[in-house]
Parts: sequence; structure tokens; C-alpha cells
Amino acid sequence: MAQLIKLQDYVSRYEMDVYRYPGQFIRLKRENWEKLHSIWKMNNEKIPLVLENSLEDHRKRGIPFLKKWLNRHSLDTEDDRDPFDEQPESPESIRELKHYFLDRIYPFQIKWASSTIRESSIVEKQYYDDPLLKYLLQSFPDIFLIMYYPIFKLKKAPVEAEIIILTPLKIYCVHVVEFEEDVNVIAGGQRVWYIENSRINKKMLSPLISLKRTERIVRSILGAYNIRLPVEKIVLSRFHPIEYHSEPYLTSIVGRDDYESWYSGMKRIRSPLKYIQLKAGEALLKHCQTTAMKRPEWEMEEEEPLF
Repeated sequence: MAQLIKLQDYVSRYEMDVYRYPGQFIRLKRENWEKLHSIWKMNNEKIPLVLENSLEDHRKRGIPFLKKWLNRHSLDTEDDRDPFDEQPESPESIRELKHYFLDRIYPFQIKWASSTIRESSIVEKQYYDDPLLKYLLQSFPDIFLIMYYPIFKLKKAPVEAEIIILTPLKIYCVHVVEFEEDVNVIAGGQRVWYIENSRINKKMLSPLISLKRTERIVRSILGAYNIRLPVEKIVLSRFHPIEYHSEPYLTSIVGRDDYESWYSGMKRIRSPLKYIQLKAGEALLKHCQTTAMKRPEWEMEEEEPLF
């Protein structure tokens, strides 16, 4: 499960220490998956999960992501039921169990990407049901660090970037092309592309424009910190074919027909987290805009001195 290190301009736990949290996430996720899998094999019945709300609580008390393992028969009334405990049936296969586990981790990842021990950002509800964000996090390995449309602050001006994926080997700037209708996407020039089907024939702004802007931002920041990591641009579509004569320089065009091959190649990356990858993440996060407010308990502490 890929890690969400930045969501728009929300405060992120990874901003506090990008060298600590990715490794800790991987370890805690593995420990709790092994525990869930073991209990599921023994009981093969419903195992409601209660997610721990903060890494700090885990660190202090040794409580993992999955705080309690409750037997379904102990939930006597609806009022006792935890909001995470809404699985109607027990997972019947290992595949269902994995989906069950990842779906319970997903809102926890949103929390990590929108709060720290002292601050929090107001999360738009759409992100809890965002199919693209969920796909990215649940489809790629733990070693992938994702910045989801981050907002960079450059010369005091906010600039929204495309999706950025940091892998141990390379950084990808990704523009995802998805429409509600079944259409063909035709790559035109540098500024205009086209979408067509039997009923539609219209222009769209070329995704290369925003990708080049994102690439320039990433390369500029990496250069300022003397970080040498390859940067590649990708136009990605899972559902639509993309017609083109030749790929632009340092840009991969991955349409529906090429998607499975590209996806398999990304999944095969088996390198551990690398220092240069985390250093790049740290540099990029430093230049992101963050909008957050202090948590009430911290405001109260400042308003009421101890002495």
C-alpha cells in the first residue's frame, strides 16, 4: 500500500520527519496484517477492526494500528458498534481479507496526511471516497511515496502540481486522464489534445502543459538541494486508449492498451526505501504550502500556562 505523504495543502505527519514515518508505516502495517491474517485463519469469522488514531499513542503505549480485535457476538447493540465495524459479511477468502484490511487502513492514511500531534487540516469529504486516490494507495507498494496534487509555494505564489510519485529509483510526475464516457483520447500538439467517440468531438487542454510545469518545479527543488534522482512525466489512462504519433521527450504515454504492462512493471519494483528518495521527499515537502490550525488541546495549553 503506497504512502500518502502530501494531500493538497493539508498538514502532513511526514513533514515532521520523513525519515521516520515511512519505515514505521511499513513495519506497523506488516505487523497488523500478520496479526489479522493469523486470527482470520484460526476463526474464519468476522473480525471488526478499530483503528488507532495516532502514531504517538502507539509509540507511548505500544498499541498497533488495529487497537482491538473484537468478536462479533460481543457487539450487542448498534450503539456499541464502532464506525469502522461496518463489514456486512466475514471475509471468505484471502483476497477479500486483503481488501477488508486495505479499506480500513485508507481513512487512517488520510488522517496521517491531514494532521500532526499539534495541528490538523480540515479534510474535504470527497477524499474519503476519491476513487483515484484510493486506487493509487491500494495498488502500489509501500515503498512508493505519493504527493496528491500538492500545492507548492514558489516566490510566495501557490502553484498546484500534478500527482507526484517518489519511488526508490525515480520520481514520476503523473497526469491521469479519465472521463465518464467511453472515449478515445488523441494526442495533438503541445497545447491541444482531442477526445472523441460517436457523439463527442472536442478539444481538451494538453496534459503536457501541467506536467512540464510540475517537472520544472520538481527539478528546480531537487537541484537546489543537489539531489540527483531521475524525473519522468507520465500521461496515464486506465480506461481510455490514447492515440499518438510519437512520445514527447522524457514522457511516457500509457493508455488503456498499455496499462497492464506498465502497471506490472511498476509493481515489480522491489527496492527498499532509499535515503535519496526520502531526501527528495523532504526537499519537496519543505516547499509545499500547508494550511492547518492548532488542535484545541494545544491551544488550551498555550492559553492556560502551567505556572
